[in-house]
Amino acid sequence: MGMISVREVHKSFGRIRAVRGVGFDIDAGQVTGLLGPNGAGKSTTIRMITSYMPPDRGRVEVCGFDTQRHSLAVRERIGYLPEDAPSYPEMSVESFLRFRASLYGMRGRSGKMASQHAMDRCWLKDVRKRRIGHLSKGYRQRVGLASAIVHDPKVVILDEPTNGLDPSQILEVRKLVRELAIEKAVLVSSHILAEVERTCDRVVIIARGKVRADGSPKELLAPLAAEVSYRVSCERKGRDTAQAFEAVLRSVEGVGEVVVRDDGNGWVRAEVKPGSGAADLRPAIGRALSERQMVVRELWREEPRLETLFVRSVQQEDKA
Repeated sequence: MGMISVREVHKSFGRIRAVRGVGFDIDAGQVTGLLGPNGAGKSTTIRMITSYMPPDRGRVEVCGFDTQRHSLAVRERIGYLPEDAPSYPEMSVESFLRFRASLYGMRGRSGKMASQHAMDRCWLKDVRKRRIGHLSKGYRQRVGLASAIVHDPKVVILDEPTNGLDPSQILEVRKLVRELAIEKAVLVSSHILAEVERTCDRVVIIARGKVRADGSPKELLAPLAAEVSYRVSCERKGRDTAQAFEAVLRSVEGVGEVVVRDDGNGWVRAEVKPGSGAADLRPAIGRALSERQMVVRELWREEPRLETLFVRSVQQEDKA
């Protein structure tokens, strides 16, 4: 069992079955991304993990504590950043974080040290005396993140943690999440698939209340490797017509479908799809074009992306 253990949980709201038998474990030292379309059951699953609501059936444990029977023990061990991070806009950053620390029994010197440490980690020292209501959205998001980790929880759950942040701040948050995961279990829910792909060690995709995919990005994308396509551009000169370019590409062993177009500016472009079981075709394509003395402008392979897997998982469920 992991630091978060979800066992066949179900949750319905009237006739709507929001979660239908979801189960997974999350260990310390791991960043897990929870993905799914709107209405998939992600938020409901997070609310059950954080003790905001009980499951109808199944069991959820955090650090060995049942979320229904030991709700307070669970909440003490969780740091939770919801998508719209709640705060008191009339309070200063520092006073709000000290207030948050006091909710976990840290008062006086311990509360001051905890809030100072959280501000350091979330880059808030420069605005510690400012009212939260006067801050930009990005800074308010950082305040929410600091409030989620001020009590040094064992489990951190972040819902859209990079919401409202600029590119440099996103890099900082990504680094912080990786640091937190060294000794904590971190669960991240986000619609930014590229960010999940860069940050998470593992991905759980939920659609219509069920887990549709679970594994590392590398493991989940491996079956899609044979479906990649190649982009090739060559200079058209002399007798090197678009048809000749296409003939060379089709002669390469392992090449399946080839679509060629002439851009009218002295270059021809092609999208090449491999046949079944084909290995990386870039060396063979480059060699074949070089032997014909064709000038290659670009040759690259479109790698499988998490977005493709996500869309396919959702579409397959819609067809089911």
